Amino acid sequence: MTTRSAPSRSDVRRRSHRLAAYLGVFSLAAAAVIADAGFASVRAHAQQPAPPSKGPVGWDTFRDLDGMPRLRGAEQSLQFSSFDRSGGNDDGFEGTYSCLRESEQGCVIAEHTGPGEISGLWSTREPMGDVTATGNLVVELDGRTVLDAPFADVVSGKLGAPFAWPLVGNADDAAGGVVSKVPMPFRESMRVTVRNNPDFYHVNYRTFPDAEGVRTFDPADPATDVLDKLRGFGVADPKNATGGTPVRSDFDLAPGGSHTVAEVSGPARINQLRVRLPQVQAAPQVVDDGMAFGQGGGSRFRMRVAPDNQGVRVIRRFDPQVADQVASFAVNGQHVGEWRSGAAAPGQWGVQSLDVPAELTAGRSSIDVENRFVASSLDVNEFRYDVQSLVNGEWVRTDVLDLGPGHPGEESAHGYQIDNPVFERSQLFGRYAIPPEQVAASDAVLEGARVRITFDGRTTVDAPIGEFFGTGLGEHDVRTMMSSVDPGMDGWYTAWWPMPFNENAKVEIVNSGGIPIQGASAEVVTGPGGVDAGSGYFHATHKRGMTVPGQDWNFLDTGGAGTFYGVSHTMRGLIPLNETRASVLPHSTPLAAANPRNYLEGDERFYVDGAQEPAWHGTGTEDFYESGWYFRFGTTFSMPQAGNPAHEVNQDGCQYDCTGAYRLMAGDAVSFRSGLVAGIEHGPANDEPGDYSSTAYWYGAPAGRSLPVGPPPPEIPPSLPPAPAPSSVPTQPTPTAPETPGPTNEPTDSQEPTDSQEPTDSREPTDSQEPTRSEAPPTSNDGGLLPTWN
Repeated sequence: MTTRSAPSRSDVRRRSHRLAAYLGVFSLAAAAVIADAGFASVRAHAQQPAPPSKGPVGWDTFRDLDGMPRLRGAEQSLQFSSFDRSGGNDDGFEGTYSCLRESEQGCVIAEHTGPGEISGLWSTREPMGDVTATGNLVVELDGRTVLDAPFADVVSGKLGAPFAWPLVGNADDAAGGVVSKVPMPFRESMRVTVRNNPDFYHVNYRTFPDAEGVRTFDPADPATDVLDKLRGFGVADPKNATGGTPVRSDFDLAPGGSHTVAEVSGPARINQLRVRLPQVQAAPQVVDDGMAFGQGGGSRFRMRVAPDNQGVRVIRRFDPQVADQVASFAVNGQHVGEWRSGAAAPGQWGVQSLDVPAELTAGRSSIDVENRFVASSLDVNEFRYDVQSLVNGEWVRTDVLDLGPGHPGEESAHGYQIDNPVFERSQLFGRYAIPPEQVAASDAVLEGARVRITFDGRTTVDAPIGEFFGTGLGEHDVRTMMSSVDPGMDGWYTAWWPMPFNENAKVEIVNSGGIPIQGASAEVVTGPGGVDAGSGYFHATHKRGMTVPGQDWNFLDTGGAGTFYGVSHTMRGLIPLNETRASVLPHSTPLAAANPRNYLEGDERFYVDGAQEPAWHGTGTEDFYESGWYFRFGTTFSMPQAGNPAHEVNQDGCQYDCTGAYRLMAGDAVSFRSGLVAGIEHGPANDEPGDYSSTAYWYGAPAGRSLPVGPPPPEIPPSLPPAPAPSSVPTQPTPTAPETPGPTNEPTDSQEPTDSQEPTDSREPTDSQEPTRSEAPPTSNDGGLLPTWN
């Protein structure tokens, strides 16, 4: 795979305004780059339909995910954003480039004449993603106002369906960013306006060559079927044509060996791929938020189960530093058992499971759960519930409820209610008791074992198992619309990408690492399908290596026609803690101490069909992953199409600061006709060192065939004149260490200690408690709890 330099940017760079809250010490070795194999000829179907003029429109994007392999003809995927047109890093800090123009309604942030679709909105601002100050969001389509409401209400779900979680999410749901994935088609024109300058924003949209089949967005259509489908993200196949013929095998695999899971004749399509590696241990550190109820209190919620279940298992994650928690557990009004925590275990996570008899669950698609306080040294807390259904003698995860102030949409969708809430914790760092040598061995297996799939003689999938399923930093919990990693007991790694082929498909697991794989299982489920002139083959293109100064990290650089649907991205920053700026590569931060998360200042840039200007130019790495403020300074989150399942600092195989993230683009998919270069900067000027890897998900036309290139993209209107420079340099937050068990880090010479570095948990421990964890938020050098800059 080649690395192509993007068009040059100004050498004069603004200083970065964003600083990390977690600092550490790092080193990782570079590895080889794995590219797609070459294309061979293939026998096509007898009947070859013409390529379509566009992809699915409106709600069909989610209703027909089986159609993801179909090419998208002459449609274009484009982006308006607040990126710094001068080549610097003022991507929204001052709002300089955030308005295309001013109107009577306020700040116009996107407009287009002709048929198309608004596919996504993202924004953030101070404080920490609260967009209240942005005011009303106004969307006009075909000369009619279809949305005029406070932006904060839209993303918080207050307008109701279709603007409901997870099609929308606020700064709590998405860890510092706000997002709407409601598709809004238009036949003639669109305009998006906000009352006040939004600072950071993206508007992703598609343009169509014609209006055939396009119906203007109707806000009165709640699209409840789409909402219900997306609320099962990470636990259920979102496609319509599910099921098929399973082929399963159990195997051991020596280093250097390969195992063929299935060889299938076509025309057909792989609907599901599953892998289970019992020897792999889950990543030991988990950051989570949760709730607690006191005496006389309890909680109630509803969870999905498989209707054909032979029983259900409910798994609870809790904070065991509170001793002797006892709560009754009932399902569908029937008492089943009790949760009992036992003695205090500071610094760890507690996990318990209770089995529910089949007579209470058989034939049902959901269960009602109720927990009631019985006894405790302080309270009964709950951070997360997983539900597994026993189907054909095997446990399968069928729902997840992650609780806490960072999951308002998820709580609401499950009907969560709590009586006598006495505590909510926004960020708790805890660890599972897993020996370091097992963690290292598990990480090595996930990186060394590869999924390799050959369709009709071409190997188009060749990627490490971990990153292919969305977890490149060890076994972290992953829930996306198209894949899942269940790190719990009996957990599977699952992918639901539709993978059509004509003649044959071969699915292999290859052990390219040095650790034997033992007791593994894999399963492939196939059904009817095939590849014609209007569709493409599924690809998972992996690469790993060191970032190159001055060059974007390219997820994908390919010719021919296809559709780019997203990426799983693993970033291992190489910016040491407590180093001065002169001792490493130049940094954009003015402080003497380096910012180990400065690699997140890089913008995504997508170049379509050989264009010299990007069709997408974003505002920052965590912004591309639809979050904000360095993932709200270390908060992990999961949404159907974007998430940050992993953040490791100075432990568990990460020497400095490491981030795992994913972005899927069902509505935002980038179609191309003769080639695509999709990449992202590493740092504000491609100037931060890193050990990066990525796996890009896309569909490519047979034999790399091109399609006629469409018209050039519309010219983006010029921005307003630059705002005057501030008269003084704003105060910036001082980097702080991660909140982990153990002694508090001592301040560096450039950092004065502040009172706000103390934990904010005001609960007094009982004699049986010795809390060693804290959830103190990042502090600024003037003692404030919220950082001044993004």
